[in-house]
Parts: sequence; C-alpha cells; structure tokens
Amino acid sequence: HYAILCPSPPPTVRPDPTLAVATPGPTPVVYLPATTTTPTTPPTTTTLPTPPDTTAVSQATTVPPTLPVTTFPPVTTTTPVPVIETTEAPVETTPPVTLPVSTQSGNITTVSPVERETDSQCRSRPLDLVFIIDSSRSVRPGEFEKVKIFLADMVDTLDVGADATHVAVVNYASTVKIEFLLKDHLNKPNMKQAITRIEPLAAGTMTGLAIKTAMNEAFTEQSGARPRSRKISKVAIIVTDGRPQDQVEEVSAAARASGIEIYAVGVDRADMGSLQQMASVPLEDHVFYVETYGVIEKLTSKFRETLCGVDPCAMGHDCDHICVNSNASYYCKCRSGYVLNTDKKTCSMKRKNLMGPCLSA
Repeated sequence: HYAILCPSPPPTVRPDPTLAVATPGPTPVVYLPATTTTPTTPPTTTTLPTPPDTTAVSQATTVPPTLPVTTFPPVTTTTPVPVIETTEAPVETTPPVTLPVSTQSGNITTVSPVERETDSQCRSRPLDLVFIIDSSRSVRPGEFEKVKIFLADMVDTLDVGADATHVAVVNYASTVKIEFLLKDHLNKPNMKQAITRIEPLAAGTMTGLAIKTAMNEAFTEQSGARPRSRKISKVAIIVTDGRPQDQVEEVSAAARASGIEIYAVGVDRADMGSLQQMASVPLEDHVFYVETYGVIEKLTSKFRETLCGVDPCAMGHDCDHICVNSNASYYCKCRSGYVLNTDKKTCSMKRKNLMGPCLSA
C-alpha cells in the first residue's frame, strides 16, 4: 500500500520486478506496452499488413498475363496461311485477265506499262458497238437479269468515251425498242445505270426485225455512229435463246454488207443454224453458245480479247525504245533523257546530256 500511495521513492519500484518474473524477458515486455501506448506505431503496423495485401493485389494484376495470352490467339489467327492464300487468290484471278493481253503483246519487251494497260482496256480499237438482246417470253426474269449483268461487265472492259467506244442497246421480242443510242451515254456510270433500267418486252422472237432496226436506226450518224471516213469498226452482238420467228438470213447479209460485223450468242434452246446465218465469217470466231444464262458472263473475257483486236506493236516493229499502239498502226517514243530522231524510230541522247554539266553551263 505504501508503494501505491508514495510513488516518488525508487525503492518501492524495485519490489515490482515480481511482475517481471511473471513475464520473463523484461526488455520485450517493456517495449510491447510502449508500442501499445503509442497509437502512432499501430497505424504503421496496420499499414504493414496492407502492403502484403497490395502485393497480393499486384500479384492478382500480374496474374492477368492471361490478357497477353488472349492476344496470342489473335496472332495465331493472323498468322495462319489462309490469309496468305487469300492474297494469292486475287493474284491467280489477275492472270486470266492479263492472258489475252500477254498473248497479244507478250513478245514486246519495249512496251511501257501504260501501253499494256491501254491494251487491256480496249483503247487500241474504238468501236460503234450495238447489243441486240432477246427479251421474249422464253427468257425468264432472272435470266434477263443475267443478260443485263453481262452487258454491264462488257461495258467495264471497254474504253467508253467520245473519241473511244460508243455503245447502244436494242431490245426485242415481237416488237423492237432502242433502249439507248450510241450518242446517249459517253461514260460508263451513266451507261450502266441505263442498262439497269431495261425491262423485258416478253412476247415473240423477231430477230430479223431487230437486226434491221439496228442497221437502219442505231448505226446511223444521227444516232451517234462515226462516219466511214473515221474507219471506226461497227459491231453488233446478238444474244438470243430461241428460234427466230422471221427471216434473218437476208437482213443479216445486208447488215454485213453495210460494214457491220455480227457476233451471234446462242443460249440454251437457240437454233444453231440461225446463229450461223446471222454471224460474220469466220463462223468459229463469231458464233458462241452457252448452255444457260448463268454462264453467259464467262463470254466477257472472250469478247474483250476479240474486240480489242491485235496490238500492231505485237506484229513486229523497229522502234528503238518504246512502241505505242495507235489504232491499226503504231508510233515510236523514246525514254526520258532521249529524243526521237528524224527517222521517227531511233533515239539519241539529248544534246544537253551529251555536253555535260561544265560545257552546258
């Protein structure tokens, strides 16, 4: 009791070591109450537990390396060869397009890419081209749509323009309707739009009347055909799937005599004898037959090759540098830094280049 009432004398503090005996190791016991008495340290110890939690959270965030793993599958989806195969597929589709061109100008090593491109677009041969299409009752609506796709594809292969190819369409069944004239559309978008608006007439098959109408009305200068002096080829392409209900031999002969080259395309039930009576010679180059309208589009490349004509440069030339196709003839050009000599065939280096920088100055 004295020790409690008089805390100042130090001897009374010494008896308290009995408490220290109860908890051996006096130093740790003294520090533990000290930590409990200081409230600031417990927050430090409480923040110490939280770092493990944040490390756990950081470990949880590092666990989502599953995200890169999910990005790997896209890599494996991009890596597959199918992607390369798809890029190769178009490459395989382009050769068929260039094959007709390469057969015409493949021997010409001097032709520039521009000339090759113009060849592929039929710029080498302007045409007055009239399509004569059968829309009789035997041509079903879906089949007639195939014919219109064929016409649009043909337009895409041509070089359409005021000084290039003009196109007209004559639609026939029992009656004949000129859908548009050679002078009406001188660009591809307008022409293809006009093709989409064509409707079948649905009745009989007056092919002879259609040929006569094309000759007398579509192939005239008033309708947009060029005069004979221009020497522009006049071509008619007839597409039919039946037997004509009128005479075609005489009117076809008259059309050919007037300078119109006739191609006859027969589909399905078309009469081969009538096709041969209509077409120009040689018949093997002017008569075509397809089993259904579904495959008529395959004729596009064949007509493109035929209508483009033969590149005069491919027939042989004596140009020093570049041979340029010009309708039925050709002319020579020189590469950059060269000039064409007076013979219009050979090339010489420009005088400025020959003098050199010192002399030219």
